[in-house]
Amino acid sequence: MFTKVISVLSAGILVAMVLVLTPFQPQTNALSKESDSNPFSDVKPNNSHYNAILSLYADGIITGVSNTEYKPNSIITRGEAAQFIVNALGMDTSKVTNPGFSDVPTTHKNYEAIAALYGKGVIGGYTNGNFGPSDSLTRSQIATMLTRAFGLEEATTTKTKFSDVNKLTDSNAKKYIQTLVNYNITVGTTPTTFSPNMKLTRGQLATFLLKAMEVDSDDDFELINVE
Repeated sequence: MFTKVISVLSAGILVAMVLVLTPFQPQTNALSKESDSNPFSDVKPNNSHYNAILSLYADGIITGVSNTEYKPNSIITRGEAAQFIVNALGMDTSKVTNPGFSDVPTTHKNYEAIAALYGKGVIGGYTNGNFGPSDSLTRSQIATMLTRAFGLEEATTTKTKFSDVNKLTDSNAKKYIQTLVNYNITVGTTPTTFSPNMKLTRGQLATFLLKAMEVDSDDDFELINVE
């Protein structure tokens, strides 16, 4: 009996020593995993586009401006936006037709993406024959691109909940913006404004893209038409 008691006590002491001496691993592993999955030092969890950026990056749809920076607040270019949209759609760009833009030679890094979207009627160029791959995009323009690229059912009304959109004279722009509202792809910059003429940031594009992709892959999505 005495021997059994000693054995039990010894086992208990041994377990206690192991628990004390063994480092606590789960938190370290979790932190390492998060660090490994987020290479961007400028994309923090408190950023409103954090999940979209990391999700699309993990799927190879978007890229950073370097290996360690994404620049979520920097303005996206027309060329970059075209590339990210093509990546999101998984479009085949191996046999594109040259759209003939004087500022987009076949050697341009976004040539295939621009040509592919132009061929599908998603984007167009300027009247001077240029595309402006390094130019900025507005939030209104991305509404047009996403509606066309993802084949969204266009809104049947140009009336929106956004006071600044209702003031626009371009009825197509208003229709495309309302389309994004119908699909819950946007909620605006405030409950009553969309900021259609604001230049689009890299972070905003990531969120727009992720939401458009979720709609595209959701067979049970119910379209909300706001008349």
